[in-house]
Amino acid sequence: MKFLDLTLPTPAENLACDEALLDLCEENGGEGILRFWEAREHFLVLGYSNKARTEAHLDRARQDGVPVLRRCTGGGAVLQGPGCLNYSLILPITAQVSETNASIMQRHAKAIGGEVRGHSDLTIGDLKFSGNAQRRKRRYLLFHGSFLLNLDIERIERLLPLPSREPDYRHHRAHREFLTNVDFEIRNALRKAWQATQPFTDLALDKIVALASRQYSADDWTFKF
Repeated sequence: MKFLDLTLPTPAENLACDEALLDLCEENGGEGILRFWEAREHFLVLGYSNKARTEAHLDRARQDGVPVLRRCTGGGAVLQGPGCLNYSLILPITAQVSETNASIMQRHAKAIGGEVRGHSDLTIGDLKFSGNAQRRKRRYLLFHGSFLLNLDIERIERLLPLPSREPDYRHHRAHREFLTNVDFEIRNALRKAWQATQPFTDLALDKIVALASRQYSADDWTFKF
């Protein structure tokens, strides 16, 4: 598998990069790609089907100057920012959605530590430190997520209400009572788990910038629900 450790300048470009990598593998094949990135500024990201006004405090985000964007995968709204390490896996499709979730999450739990809770959370006990989501095309899938290393959880409390859908183990707990930062070594553990040894050098930045401008920066995409 190939690896790419790259944070692009803007939130929209970082979200667009994942979709562009998925499209690239769908068109050209290959064993897959593992990417890491960490946002340089805080921004909110809605899941593909989230209703913006239900899943985010939009007025507070506007007051705080925190952009709101929407990703191409499912799951709930999250806060991105310094101290939140993101990874993206582009993989050939070999199983159904639930089987893919289980296989990837168990591999990550073994490599990093913690346990799998809900559909695709990693936890220490009942405290969550990683959430994940996927999108599938015909031949390849995007499976991506984030790890809380030093993220401002009080900022999450301010900008995100309790989600409209939650895993059973949450029990309606506030973000500050449900989330935790960890000090695990993530990059090397995941690279080893996925045997991601070859640098990825075929990035089409022009396509990413165009997709970011056309879709991920557009209000009619972000606020379509």
